[in-house]
Amino acid sequence: MKLHLIIPKWPADSLWGQIYFRFPYLSVTTVAGLTGDSWEVSIIDENAEPLDFSNPPDLAAISIMTPLATRGYEIADTFRKRGVPVIIGGIHATTMKHEAKRHADSVVTGEAEDTWPRVLSDFLEGTLQPFYEPQHFHSLVNLPLPRRDLLNRRKYFFTNTIQTTRGCPFDCDFCSVTSFYGRTYRVRPINDVVDEISRMEKGFLFFVDDNIAGRPAYAKELFRTLIPMKIKWFSQASLNIVKDRELLALAQDSGCMGLFIGFESLSQENLKAMGKSMNRAAEYRSAIQTIHDHGIGIQGSFIFGTDYDDKTVFPDVLRFIERTRIEAALFSILTPYPGTRVYEALVRENRIIDTNWEHYDMNHVVFTPKNMTVDELQDGFTWAYKRLYGLRSIALRLLPLNKNSLFFGIQNYGFRQAWKKTLRG
Repeated sequence: MKLHLIIPKWPADSLWGQIYFRFPYLSVTTVAGLTGDSWEVSIIDENAEPLDFSNPPDLAAISIMTPLATRGYEIADTFRKRGVPVIIGGIHATTMKHEAKRHADSVVTGEAEDTWPRVLSDFLEGTLQPFYEPQHFHSLVNLPLPRRDLLNRRKYFFTNTIQTTRGCPFDCDFCSVTSFYGRTYRVRPINDVVDEISRMEKGFLFFVDDNIAGRPAYAKELFRTLIPMKIKWFSQASLNIVKDRELLALAQDSGCMGLFIGFESLSQENLKAMGKSMNRAAEYRSAIQTIHDHGIGIQGSFIFGTDYDDKTVFPDVLRFIERTRIEAALFSILTPYPGTRVYEALVRENRIIDTNWEHYDMNHVVFTPKNMTVDELQDGFTWAYKRLYGLRSIALRLLPLNKNSLFFGIQNYGFRQAWKKTLRG
């Protein structure tokens, strides 16, 4: 039996569709690892290679995030017209399962470890159910290894993505992690992580955890274990990591080259409104300096369009990034993802003006802001990104060169090229 595991392509006008330093989604390699040897499995990432409908599988499974939902549904409808049963899963299907069901024979919500083997068994027996929902959060002990061998290695910048924890201890209003993982924070046994790393290609690792330092005692044990392995890695963490200097030093010693950190706003009022009061805007500069003093670079995240933002937010954030020499940054327009409290609030206030899921890529305004017009928010976002990845700003942030300059130089070049392509499109 042939199974296709499919990642839909990003919309053509989205910045994310133009990124050239791609890495594979761990979700599909994980599902492939759960499938078993009795299936002939193919992983098809439309962002890396085209999907050929002329050679249909026996079963198609599509994983969708919200901005990929429209394309995912198109793929599902095309396969079903050709008589191919379709399973839809992923974070969007979890929060919008009845919408997804209109395009699928079955919808899998939440994590796949408990439900996926039952889905395949029911399919073979002809008893496929309309919905599959896990009864509990799965243990992370002895997880099957992701099937990285199924990836077209040449299509990715690197394939070494790995997860050591799931979930986040915080509960930000705009974030869909909480709705998916139920505000749990679970960790894998260190020995399992080490075993998986030993089976991966040599080279750079990306820990795709939402907050690798969410449980400091575990993170310290992990980092101590990584030190003799002499690897280089990147991950995401909250700014709280600076409060534990031992943890930060161990991250440095274990090969951490950079951390993705959600600053989100320079306004404490905004942070409180987002449910991110654990961040202290007044302490940002000293925290950034502390991280830099440990030889760790920063990719910062900033959100535009919250209720306390006006047109001054764009130059203010850009100046802050350049003066603190944050090596790279992601700008996002506040996006009301289904399942989040931001979505619920904007629906309640009748402020959502665009329900085209393709525009829910954090690059488009889909709601009515309070202190700006829609055009002012969209134009300010575009201006800030163009300035951030202009040559002057890149030079201000990356010079003089240091040991992380190549890593962040590639990031800046990639985003500069992607943004230029997006604007031309």
